[in-house]
This record gives sequence, C-alpha cells and structure tokens, in this order.
Amino acid sequence: MVDKRPAQFERGTDGPKVIVAGVDGSDSSWRAAAYAAGLARRQNSLLAMVYIQPVLPAGASLGASVVDTTTEVAEELIAEIRAATERLRGIYDVRWEFHTFRGDPYNGLAQAADELTADAVVVGASESAGHRIIGSVAVRLVKAGRWPVTVVP
Repeated sequence: MVDKRPAQFERGTDGPKVIVAGVDGSDSSWRAAAYAAGLARRQNSLLAMVYIQPVLPAGASLGASVVDTTTEVAEELIAEIRAATERLRGIYDVRWEFHTFRGDPYNGLAQAADELTADAVVVGASESAGHRIIGSVAVRLVKAGRWPVTVVP
C-alpha cells in the first residue's frame, strides 16, 4: 500500500522568522551581523540588529554623559548599517530593523531576543581575554538554552 499523503515539510517555509544579531562596532560583531544578514536573506527572515547601551553608573558619577555617548555609538552603528544596505541594494536585499536596549550585554541581548521573539541569535566571539575567566556573552547565551545561538569568530 502506497502512502499518498503530501509531505509535511515545504522547502523555503521552515526556518527562523526573526534573527537577532548583537552589534557593538567590534570587528567580530560586524562579522556576526554579516553572517546573520546572509542567513536572513536565505531564510527570508527579519534581521533584528541589536545594540546594548551599557549602563555605567561610575561614568555618570564622574559627570560623564554616558547616555549621550552610547546614543552616539548607536547612531554611528545605524549609519554604517544603512550605508552597507544601500551599497548592496538590489544585490542582497534583507529586511532589517535596528534596536537599542540598555543594560549589560548578556541581559540586554536576552531581553531583546525575548521581546522580539527571536528564533535565533547571532553574536561575535569575544575579543576580551578576561572573558576566558568569567565567561563571554556568547557562552552565557548558549548556556541559557532559550534560542539557537551562533557564535561567529
């Protein structure tokens, strides 16, 4: 007897709908964003690029305008993303959004992934030697086990 039921899987319809990529301006975060953009393009997913504005109470107590500085960083990041998008328009079109969250990188990315209902998270590998001791954001995201996490070197 031959089973005449159609297959349940349809090519091009399964896969992540929202991919969160953490960006902070470092080389590894730009590589992660590029990887995530390629994945989003192939999967027809929304790419949500997220910058976490650090909360630095010590800087604020010294009179430094931390919010202004991190806002400038966010504006520079989005300008670079828009320029790259414009250069690639018509060649590689990707639906994307830019979001900022405040906090430490791990909790900020976790909050972003939850609020944006991420199906996947892409981050760059840490470039800090200290993270070998206390654990990097990427390792903490993987250990959380709430989303598939890709760490781009």
